Amino acid sequence: MGFFQKLFGGSKARSGKKEYYVFNVKCLRCGELVEGRVDVDNDLSVEYEEGGDRFYCRKVLMGDGKNLCYQQIEVGLKFDAKRKLLEKKVESGGVFVE
Repeated sequence: MGFFQKLFGGSKARSGKKEYYVFNVKCLRCGELVEGRVDVDNDLSVEYEEGGDRFYCRKVLMGDGKNLCYQQIEVGLKFDAKRKLLEKKVESGGVFVE
């Protein structure tokens, strides 16, 4: 394994611990609670229009179908450079639940 680490410049994972932002939304059609999560290391995209110091993530969630409801819930999340949540908005299909 040392050969590939030297070849590709990889080092061991920083701590092996993943950081997620977890949120819940409620479906407007059937009332099901759906949990979503954002991997703040991999799921975020840079917003260049904001100067490159903000990140955006769009998630489309759907329940498990127990209620025979397959409503898609679209969520948009904005983060700062330190990966802290700035803004969250449900685009369609649901509402945030605390």
